[in-house]
Amino acid sequence: MKVAIVGGGPSGLYLAILLKRRQPEWPITVIEQNSAGSTFGFGVVLADSGLNRLQEADAQVHAQLIEQMHFNGSQTIKVKEEPIVLKHPAKGGAITRLTLLRVLQKEAAELGVGIRYGERIEYPRHLDALGLGDADIVVGADGVNSAVRAAFEPEFGTSRQYLRNHFAWFGTARAFDNPALVFRQWQGGSFVAHYYAYTDHASTFVAECDHATWEHLGMEAMSNEERQALFERVFAPELAGDRLISNNSNWRQFPVIQNARWTAGKHVLIGDAHTSAHFSIGSGTRIAMEDAIALADALTAPGTMSPLERLEVFVNSRGPEKAKLLGASRKSYLWYEDIGEWMQRYTPLEFVHAFMTRTGRVDEGRLASQYPEFFAHLVQAGVVSAATMQAARQAA
Repeated sequence: MKVAIVGGGPSGLYLAILLKRRQPEWPITVIEQNSAGSTFGFGVVLADSGLNRLQEADAQVHAQLIEQMHFNGSQTIKVKEEPIVLKHPAKGGAITRLTLLRVLQKEAAELGVGIRYGERIEYPRHLDALGLGDADIVVGADGVNSAVRAAFEPEFGTSRQYLRNHFAWFGTARAFDNPALVFRQWQGGSFVAHYYAYTDHASTFVAECDHATWEHLGMEAMSNEERQALFERVFAPELAGDRLISNNSNWRQFPVIQNARWTAGKHVLIGDAHTSAHFSIGSGTRIAMEDAIALADALTAPGTMSPLERLEVFVNSRGPEKAKLLGASRKSYLWYEDIGEWMQRYTPLEFVHAFMTRTGRVDEGRLASQYPEFFAHLVQAGVVSAATMQAARQAA
């Protein structure tokens, strides 16, 4: 089978590795519009459950990533200036995005994957000029602004909307002691900072505010530099004199992109090209790489199915599982849209309880079993009843 993968990010490269590892004779080509050393952003989070799936899919890549990752077993949530520390039952980690790409690029090249850097595909028919017009499968792993998706939006059933909150990704030149979410009201505005270390000397810092704050403080009229300076003032206690580092750190409203169908003929979408996963539920990188695992499994499964039949297997296997993740993503971003209200309404413990249970994937039983110390504080403060605690423990 001949496979063309548009997009040389983590999901596209990982798919190429999985396919080439299992079917060395297949011609697999990745087309990436940027150079090999180009990247935007800072650190990428890979949760423990995601790492387990990567290990099952390809132990060699997993081992290389683990060597480069920064791990931490707790998280601080601060609201109304009260920090609440949650100890995670299992450790996730973060890795420099460029390091992640380099690991995948090196592994793909050593396996014989053809990687074409600096080639932008504006429309899938442009693959003809690269000798890939006869590919059996064309994979759109080219992110939110996918050219593969754009060419067949009616066939994919594409829809899009934008959330109200505004955000930008920054970095810092030091590692914070542990990951944190800081929810702060400042001069009539509601602000959020989410930061985590991805090396021993650097951290990602995601800055966010609701739309009411954006309008109240006149942020639309500010330059990016002025907005950055504003957040440096708001989160001065956490930054302790450090400056935020910008790397294409443009302010945006999150695009919710969805597609009714995964495929259009021989074209298939994975990762953010298919559906954008909100950053508040964890790493979209992890979800995209799990898409790649499911697609590789379907394309290399035993049997005499045609390429299009294998795409149908992929859709049937991955679709229901990803729908659950995206349902959680929707509940999470809708909760964040009303963040100003929650900051005012709740006590710190009530707020963290609401935050932890906002998606429905964490119930009282899971809270009691995975965060027993925090759950005991909830009972002591009357946020949950003793009877709920007993029932949760029995359920766990």
